[in-house]
Amino acid sequence: MKENKVSVVINKPVREVFEFTTDPRNTHLWVQSIKKEVADEYPPKVGTIYKNRGDDDEWRVFKVSEFEPNKSFIITEGAGNFSVKYTYKEIDDKTTELIYLEWVIKGELKEMFSDKTLQGLKEIIEKS
Repeated sequence: MKENKVSVVINKPVREVFEFTTDPRNTHLWVQSIKKEVADEYPPKVGTIYKNRGDDDEWRVFKVSEFEPNKSFIITEGAGNFSVKYTYKEIDDKTTELIYLEWVIKGELKEMFSDKTLQGLKEIIEKS
């Protein structure tokens, strides 16, 4: 198994960070490889299906397998080899640490998230 873990401190309340990052209408604003994302329901819950596509126009399908509002959520792609976990830690009532963990069971991770991606997210959320 290969994994990648990055984190960022965002100067916004945990609720705002959680809502922004779980809303599929926002994903393309901070994840450069995603051009569009949709969900079959919002707000999400366990079982919600997210679909996103990049420049290749191929849709990737993810299912929410864990969901705890303002704490964490996990999405898993298709057959279950690739998963992403977002963990939200309230530092104080105006500051949140977001921890992004992605992993594969077989093979190697491709197009891993970087600190740069989360810094872009931080800038966008803090401006709003």
